[in-house]
Amino acid sequence: MAKAPRTGPYICGIDAALDVVSGKWKGLILWELDTHRVRRFAELRRGLPGVSEKMLTQHLREMEEDGLVHREVYAEVPPRVEYSLTESGRALNKALAPLGAWGTDRIRSEGIETVPVSPHG
Repeated sequence: MAKAPRTGPYICGIDAALDVVSGKWKGLILWELDTHRVRRFAELRRGLPGVSEKMLTQHLREMEEDGLVHREVYAEVPPRVEYSLTESGRALNKALAPLGAWGTDRIRSEGIETVPVSPHG
């Protein structure tokens, strides 16, 4: 079943922003693409421990429809597909930085466990 496009009506800007970034993996996809600039699907999957292929595909498609992610397909055999952030995606990631800092402080203050992530992923 096709999901209705995210076009409001919204109560406020937070409502509109959360609509676009809703879902466990979207913020992490933004972070991964901002950190590495360009990633292939398998690289994204390795960089996001626990994400399923289906969920990553779904989120990437939604983020592309929302103008956050650019998908580049190269006419090679086998085909090569690369993902990167658009200007809008970079702006959203920058806007989420204070939220990430708040989360980091919470992890430290509460002693919450984190998932080890390979820096080279």
